[in-house]
Amino acid sequence: MNRRACCAIAIVAFATGAATGRVATQAPEPPPAERVTGIGGVFIKAKDPAALARWYGDNLGIDTRQNRSMFQWREHDNPNRVALTVWAVFPETTKYFSPGTATFMVNYRVRDLDRLLAQLRARGAAVDPRVTTDDNGKFAWVVDPEGNRIELWEPRP
Repeated sequence: MNRRACCAIAIVAFATGAATGRVATQAPEPPPAERVTGIGGVFIKAKDPAALARWYGDNLGIDTRQNRSMFQWREHDNPNRVALTVWAVFPETTKYFSPGTATFMVNYRVRDLDRLLAQLRARGAAVDPRVTTDDNGKFAWVVDPEGNRIELWEPRP
């Protein structure tokens, strides 16, 4: 069969498939079963935490008492539930962001921390083995491919 005939057959096969809705395409990968539901916090390292917090207060109007602020919002899927996003400044010497080397860390809210951690481990992510629980909920950490430490937070119900 010559090249022209092969192309014609391929075009007819594609057109027939398109007309019947059976075009062979690679299906997109389904989204992860467990996912982030929002931003729980943004944490910034500073040489002078009090001065930086003051700057944010003076210039952006953020209430920075104790070098932090809490923004309230309502969950999209449950508007009756009030949620918080914490903004905080840490001393540049903090080890809380380690082993990450960035001057910031983002805290992401999740519904089921254990399930997300299992999912991340299965995909080969660098998951810190430590999980902590306190009055605010459960916390765990992962490092992204660029070396940024990420905090994951499952708030208490």
